[in-house]
Amino acid sequence: MARRRTLYVETVIRADLDDLWRQTQEPRQHQRWDLRFTWIDHLPKTEPDAAQRFRYAVRVLPGLTVDGTGISVGERTKPDGSRTSALRFSSAHPLSLIRSGSGYWRYVPTSAGIRFLTGYDYQPGWGRLGALADRPFRLLLGWGTAWSFDRLRLWLERGVPPEVSLRRALLDAGTRLAVCAVAWWAAPVVLAAAVTLAALLAPPLPSTPAARRCRRTPPDRRSSTAPSTLSTLEQP
Repeated sequence: MARRRTLYVETVIRADLDDLWRQTQEPRQHQRWDLRFTWIDHLPKTEPDAAQRFRYAVRVLPGLTVDGTGISVGERTKPDGSRTSALRFSSAHPLSLIRSGSGYWRYVPTSAGIRFLTGYDYQPGWGRLGALADRPFRLLLGWGTAWSFDRLRLWLERGVPPEVSLRRALLDAGTRLAVCAVAWWAAPVVLAAAVTLAALLAPPLPSTPAARRCRRTPPDRRSSTAPSTLSTLEQP
């Protein structure tokens, strides 16, 4: 069986560290920019210092959501000024391809901005069908994570609300598809193919989120190593 590839995404955001922490740690803010979640809800803590348990859901079709539970812990007082957040998550929903998993976020201050990065992996369900579906799903999930990170960057750097970013992205995609459709309808095959390639490769406007702006492989071993706090979390 082929080894599963851990998902990794990294970007640099020119913003205040506290602002970035708030937009990624508060459920109402997090669910606005992250495509992977439709809603997130923190559960009451039994003790002030206890890890944070939460519920999450994603809408896969109108009227149909897949839900799950998780547990997370954040570390804000690292000596080098960086912060980390680790989590474990699971879903018993029959339609969820993800059965259980874990991951982390790192916030690393640099002269260029905050290096915001994530690494995570999960165990797929659905038996043999899940093993077949996992590869394209993992590619889609990686793309969605990177697109969401750039959407967050635009929100903090340029003040573009996530809802506006989504509309701009849909307009961008619709324009590219329209150009391709017209080319294949009116132009010779060779020209239509060239126009399609150009439409797909053309960079989006600076105010439109794009997954291609994010790093998808870790630059060093430390970036791809989960924080020690992850080992303290039990399975939700």
